[in-house]
Amino acid sequence: MKKSNILVTGGLGFIGSHTVVELIEDGYIPVIVDNLNNSELSVLTGIEKITKIKPIFYNLNILNTNILEEIIIQHQIDCVIHFAAHKAVGESVENPLEYYYNNVSGLISLLKAMEKCNVKKIIFSSSCTVYGQASQLPVTENNPILKAESPYGNTKKICEEILTDVAKTGKLKVVSLRYFNPAGAHKSAFIGELPKGIPNNLIPFITQTAAGIRHSLTIFGDDYNTLDGTCIRDYIHVTDLAKAHVKSINFINSNESEIEVFNIGTGKGSTVLEIVKAFEKENSIKLNYKIGNRRSGDIEKIWADCKKANTLLNWKAQLTIENIVKDAWKWQNQLI
Repeated sequence: MKKSNILVTGGLGFIGSHTVVELIEDGYIPVIVDNLNNSELSVLTGIEKITKIKPIFYNLNILNTNILEEIIIQHQIDCVIHFAAHKAVGESVENPLEYYYNNVSGLISLLKAMEKCNVKKIIFSSSCTVYGQASQLPVTENNPILKAESPYGNTKKICEEILTDVAKTGKLKVVSLRYFNPAGAHKSAFIGELPKGIPNNLIPFITQTAAGIRHSLTIFGDDYNTLDGTCIRDYIHVTDLAKAHVKSINFINSNESEIEVFNIGTGKGSTVLEIVKAFEKENSIKLNYKIGNRRSGDIEKIWADCKKANTLLNWKAQLTIENIVKDAWKWQNQLI
């Protein structure tokens, strides 16, 4: 049976591109919309190398509602996976207006286009940042939504509230995936994380330091209340994360829930220093790193309880920290 056409906003980004690969391999037809603000056109070639299919692509800002409507109608879109958003915590602290305009107005524009075209299913790219510094760990979906530690986190919180309100009208079915810390690259090394300028995420900063692109890696704070004083995060391989989106389509097609929220992580926390040591061990490389001051907007520790996703989505993370650091280094090496 032919599977449906899926609109993927931000589909050439890090998580979006890996999800496009998984969609194609599962028989779906992805239609990518991306304005190349934080991605490269070359990613299309990488996707084609992996899947032997070149996806449909539009260079478009999702704030252009009218053209979005035309694309949705032309391709008979059945469901939307929404990635398109600015995503750096530190940058959002420096440029809050840009984050609110792009992330919140972008979602509203997309929802207006969907409503006009009678598309009623959306999978939203959310974040564990909505939990703030959680008082209970691991974090479940029932944890209170705390005041966000950054404008980026707040945009995700606001977007979830918008989606909840629209879903209550009966006009929309929503799956909101609260990602923990995506990392790694496709095992083929044909696609991976492509940060523009100085990386905001740990793994690409590690690989760029190992490659000599960065002189040293700065670890932001070693005086947190953790085993080695560095922050704890739940690092999930981007391929595992991508697969969760395919499972979410199956779920949204077969369930009547107006909105469901799922944590997408591994259920295990790792400190920054543990990741550094794992990279050094798995790749036989000594990293040049130093300890810096704490970074504004960072929380101390967080990791996921993923039982709900394991049960209702029939999804579970399969890949390890070792897979993450090996695949990320393989990807970095082919970029050099």
